[in-house]
Amino acid sequence: MAYAARVLIVNEGMSTQAGLAPLLLSHGFQVDRAATGQAALDAFEFAPPDVMVLDLGLSDMEGSEVCRRVRHRFAVPIILLTTRGRDAEKIAALDEGAQDYLTKPFSPEELLARIRSAMQHVVDSVEPGTGTLELPDLTIDFDRHRVVRGGEEVRMEPHEFELLAYLARHANRVLTYRAILLANPAVHTASHLWERIGRLRRKIEADPFRPRHLVSEPWVGYRFVDGLH
Repeated sequence: MAYAARVLIVNEGMSTQAGLAPLLLSHGFQVDRAATGQAALDAFEFAPPDVMVLDLGLSDMEGSEVCRRVRHRFAVPIILLTTRGRDAEKIAALDEGAQDYLTKPFSPEELLARIRSAMQHVVDSVEPGTGTLELPDLTIDFDRHRVVRGGEEVRMEPHEFELLAYLARHANRVLTYRAILLANPAVHTASHLWERIGRLRRKIEADPFRPRHLVSEPWVGYRFVDGLH
């Protein structure tokens, strides 16, 4: 890492902050802390972080509102920390632009890996819809609307390619059902989406029943996993 990336931890529990901060500091990150949603927004005005780790259990503001206000001005990866039973708030925050989430209890090392992945995708990001995504077992050419698996071209209907391309452009990010439906007008309902994903899995996955790329996020949506990070 060429510079000391700044991570903002937004959490009311001092024990969580105290546990995560030393780990991040030991791996070369700068760490800022905020105990409320408003304090997090104020931190962005003072020194915008490179990644925000946002606990949804805040008392002063909904996590989705924090995400909405941040996304309005900053293209910063947001990783959610959530507890079981807060699915509605988690989904709302993901729809407002959060990139990823972890359910408590979680491994601090896993959070560290998610932060690194989020940082890398910011560094590697290119203009949406251009270029080629090359994986060991799959190639997606966004410009030519071409997919190659195992050295052989995969026949794709235009609406199938658009759905796959949308997911791949947001690789390793959790995309909710609502976000996918809004971005893909050719997919009309959740059941229609499930059917399309099933077809795509049969075309690009070595084992459609144990997908490596088109991964389900139960009750939330889907994640395209590129396996590079």
